[in-house]
Amino acid sequence: MKKFLIYLCLFIFICFILPALLTKQDMKANSSDIAKQAPIDMTNQEDKNNAESKTDMDKNNTTIQLLHQKTGEIEEVELEKYLCNVVSAEMPASYELEALKAQAVVARTYTLYKVKNKKHENADICDTSTCCQAWVTKEERLARWEENLRESNWQKIEQCVNETKGKIITYQNEPINAFFHANSGGTTELPVNVWGGSGFPYLQVVQTAGEEGYSQYASEVELSNEELIEKLKTKYQDIQINFQDPEDIKILEHTDSNRVKTVKFGNHEISGVETRSIFGLKSTNFEMVKEANKIKFTVKGYGHGVGMSQTGADTMAKQGSNYEEIINHFYIGIEIKGINSLS
Repeated sequence: MKKFLIYLCLFIFICFILPALLTKQDMKANSSDIAKQAPIDMTNQEDKNNAESKTDMDKNNTTIQLLHQKTGEIEEVELEKYLCNVVSAEMPASYELEALKAQAVVARTYTLYKVKNKKHENADICDTSTCCQAWVTKEERLARWEENLRESNWQKIEQCVNETKGKIITYQNEPINAFFHANSGGTTELPVNVWGGSGFPYLQVVQTAGEEGYSQYASEVELSNEELIEKLKTKYQDIQINFQDPEDIKILEHTDSNRVKTVKFGNHEISGVETRSIFGLKSTNFEMVKEANKIKFTVKGYGHGVGMSQTGADTMAKQGSNYEEIINHFYIGIEIKGINSLS
């Protein structure tokens, strides 16, 4: 009987207790292995995520080489900070937020286009509107605003840049040459009629309503016959005009946007673009009226007329359009993408 009990206890130990003990040790060993491996896997994933975030951050925080024309100094500037200075210089802070957002995206796109298509030998872009796009320091901009508007205006500028951070306008996955101007006079212009060349498919003639209420919409230049001749002689020394002949001063041809393409001044036919330059007109959308001993130019719009009209953008924003709708109105067949989407 005593032997039977010993054998029975030994049988129970071998069949039940010993396997349970071994299983517990295996589980403990496996848990220990997992605990050792987990930090390695998590660290690898964290490193991967950090690397991806760093790549995105690097693209969004592109720096540019900015040429200050007056001093010749080249300054390295972080793109998004640079854009605050550009937007504050190019568009009134009183404009609608969505219009300012559109301007921020346009300015960012124009900047990246210049980076890819350099005009300056050692810089990406300059701070002059007649060459690239306008730029002023924050201090200069604040000084030009009324004191009670300075803080709120700058916050508005920063908001429009921050809320569109990294957004650019693309055509075939490349930044477009995002031209813009103050006031289209109701219709934008083709670049080929301003600068020649073959033009760009995304810059077409579009209609823009509601620009009449802005100061940039209408202007006049009045010149005496003598002043007219004097200004023309800066380019054409042999100019001769018979002011008694109604056919000696006349508009010969218009562009599709109803801007002046060619004008006859006596023995010369010159382009509307050159006429604008010689007489200091605000656009090529003008009419000429001869009155006694003077000529009056009645002008619509302000600027070359290509791309986005700033007053047009503000009008659309007031009517409820967001910045993407504004951009898609002025640039044809484009896509608004993040900088990170570019190869």
